[in-house]
Amino acid sequence: MTNNASVLLGQLVRYGLTGGFVTALGAALYWVTATFFGVHPLIANVLAYALCVAIGYFLHSRWSFRGHGSRDNAARRTSRFFLVSLVSFGLNSVFVWLLTGPLLQGPTWWPVVPMLFVTPFVTFALNRRWVFA
Repeated sequence: MTNNASVLLGQLVRYGLTGGFVTALGAALYWVTATFFGVHPLIANVLAYALCVAIGYFLHSRWSFRGHGSRDNAARRTSRFFLVSLVSFGLNSVFVWLLTGPLLQGPTWWPVVPMLFVTPFVTFALNRRWVFA
């Protein structure tokens, strides 16, 4: 395995562990808040996002993408991370609205599936190529 491939594999594994934790935490917070506390699903998604974006930035910048790219412009990296997190938030909001909203009126657990299996792949690509490059 070439050095670049092993570096990418290491990042992918660390991102998978960290991102998996943050994604599962966000999905769980969303689902518990919407299901058991009766909070509107879109509001529950906002609450989960607010907590998980801070945790995600800390863990991804310190561990998932450590040593990747230039570390000399923290303000640019931070602003890019939050823009990517807004993409993630937007995707999850669309999933919540589409699957639990007036059109499909599904149960609150339906959006958890794409939250766990679609959003993480989009954010990994954006984080690796743009935020922590």
